[in-house]
Amino acid sequence: MPYLLNLVYIGLIAALSPWLVFQAFRKGKYRQGYAQKFLGLVPRRISDAKCIWLHAVSVGEVNLLDSLIKRIAQTRPDWQCVVSTTTMTGMALAKKKYPQLNVFYCPLDFTWAVKTAVRRVRPHVLVLAELELWPNLIGFARRSGARVAVVNGRLSQRSARGYGRIRPLVSRLLERIDLLAVQNETYAERFLALGAPRRTVFVTGSMKYDGAQTDRDNRATQTLRQLAGFADDEIVFLAGSTQEPEESLALDAYRRLQEKWPRLRLVLVPRHPDRFDAVAKMLDSSGVPWQRRTDLQHQEEAPAVTGATAGLSSSASAEPTEKALLDKPAVAPGPQPPARVLLVDVVGELGAWWGTSQIAFVGGSMGSRGGQNMIEPAAYGAAVCFGPNTRNFRDVVTAMLERRAAVVVENGDELTGFVRRCLEDTPYRDALGNRATQFVSQQLGATDRTLELLVNLDASYH
Repeated sequence: MPYLLNLVYIGLIAALSPWLVFQAFRKGKYRQGYAQKFLGLVPRRISDAKCIWLHAVSVGEVNLLDSLIKRIAQTRPDWQCVVSTTTMTGMALAKKKYPQLNVFYCPLDFTWAVKTAVRRVRPHVLVLAELELWPNLIGFARRSGARVAVVNGRLSQRSARGYGRIRPLVSRLLERIDLLAVQNETYAERFLALGAPRRTVFVTGSMKYDGAQTDRDNRATQTLRQLAGFADDEIVFLAGSTQEPEESLALDAYRRLQEKWPRLRLVLVPRHPDRFDAVAKMLDSSGVPWQRRTDLQHQEEAPAVTGATAGLSSSASAEPTEKALLDKPAVAPGPQPPARVLLVDVVGELGAWWGTSQIAFVGGSMGSRGGQNMIEPAAYGAAVCFGPNTRNFRDVVTAMLERRAAVVVENGDELTGFVRRCLEDTPYRDALGNRATQFVSQQLGATDRTLELLVNLDASYH
């Protein structure tokens, strides 16, 4: 079976090769880590300490693991963590977020690649974030004697239906997993229906809540506020993790409202770095004065990129991001920039930027992407809205809407209407934000529950 999978993977890569080549040359993707991905030549681990190999696919999962890695460092300093990721943006963020750890590209699920990688890493526990079920990786980890865990597990109805079509194969794979720590009872029942052993399935809640910052006065956010020249009497409308055409919808809302509310500021944070220049061109053509985030940071003021989350500008140059900002004293406010629209062309700062906003639109929700993380702006107490397409966060959205902690906007006109109401009705805006903060506060604790399960799993290692 493992070697049959090799043929399947080769066939898939051959079929997708035109698209992969296009992505590599047009958008710069898939150009790195070939030796690690195809041959498993990941950094060789020398230490004999217990090793926890944590795999995060991309930026979202890299951020998700932050609270767990911190808790491991605090409570199990004898454990050695290593982190793998799949995407180029995930790698860039992981290297900056976890500079003290070995970070590498996860091998593709070819037998020779995962076998080599497992031999070089020698993990005691392989931890897969959310849902990364790669048969050969799991199989060779188990053969080496390692335990395998899925943390913050999620299984959408659509994925469950797809896996259900090959249930015998999926059931065999799930039987090899020692721990399924899932976000809620619905996901637990779906894993059980696919054949996961009941003894391995635990409901822990979502670790995404534990990583959310609630204090607007944190140093990273305050540094960004002062850097951008935000005054106390200004209202910041932030559209984050956006995709096309969400930036233009947010800009349209701003332009329709700015004359009546001259103290309104707009911040745009596209989801992917390869869209920074496209959004810049859109802003140029709009005639609205605007600035890039990278233009606000003078070279001599840039904090050293030591520690975690340094990001990449559109030209792939290093820029200080959230963790670097945490390590830097707050800068003195300079003269207020002339532009009232800001394009954040840096990866890794969005979490801190949310804390500057009073009104928040969470992107990826007007198109087909399925939504992005709305927990961060909610935790800060922003008045949160998002589009109708939020399948990736269905449970979070359902819970927030039940508690009247967020609003769905169906189109650009409704987005403008939401921002207008938040500007006109301060008590409405504040109440919406307060309910959002309370909601997030009630969800905390998943990281500690997950770590307890991993500790018990490690105790059974032999």
